Amino acid sequence: MRQRAIFVAVLAGSMALANVAQADEDAFVEANILGIFYHELGHAIIDIEGLPIFGQEEDAADVFSILMIDAYFDPDTALDLAYSVALGFWGEKVMREAEGNENAYWGVHGPDEQRFYNTVCLFYGADPDLRDDFAEEMDLPDERAELCPDEFTLANDSWGPVLDELEALEDGWPLVFTEGTGFASEIAAEVEVLNEQLQLSHELLVSVQECDEPNAFYELDTVEIVFCSEFEPYLRDMYQRLN
Repeated sequence: MRQRAIFVAVLAGSMALANVAQADEDAFVEANILGIFYHELGHAIIDIEGLPIFGQEEDAADVFSILMIDAYFDPDTALDLAYSVALGFWGEKVMREAEGNENAYWGVHGPDEQRFYNTVCLFYGADPDLRDDFAEEMDLPDERAELCPDEFTLANDSWGPVLDELEALEDGWPLVFTEGTGFASEIAAEVEVLNEQLQLSHELLVSVQECDEPNAFYELDTVEIVFCSEFEPYLRDMYQRLN
């Protein structure tokens, strides 16, 4: 969560601002690493549990990610995470345009801008009475906002029973962190937390590796989530471009 500090001395104030700026950048990076990890976990659960998907699987994984943030964190922390994860999609748009690339409409992922609004809408829709400021700050149009509570209910009715079953499973398999570099400790810690909350029908491996690209993916053959260590500098560059 973000922290703020007020100091009387000018020098101390400057140092505090620098520290806060670094803390905000770190929080953005950590939130997006977590959001991406949940996205890949969504893919893994779809495969391992044999879930039917009526639509694009990438959309279902995006939905799973923001639902996990809403369900597994206290309200203030979830709000901070939702801001950063949504802005991560907008940051992809900024990065893409800075490199002169067009939206890959032929790809399996939806347009970055739409993924941004979908994420904002679902998180807002989970608690519209308390998240009006979030929707307003993220420029969610009123025409979409009025649909968001129903969109969240539909998403929660789809993923909620799946999570309930995994949380109740007593003879299942854990997530196993196998190796890592860079931000591996954060992923390993999240794996440990998840293992206290749910089990799967098959062992799921998780690793952080060098991939020569900022990427993350779920491997069907090895039943493994691979998170590329190159994502951290990529996200830090994204944060700087957004700010």
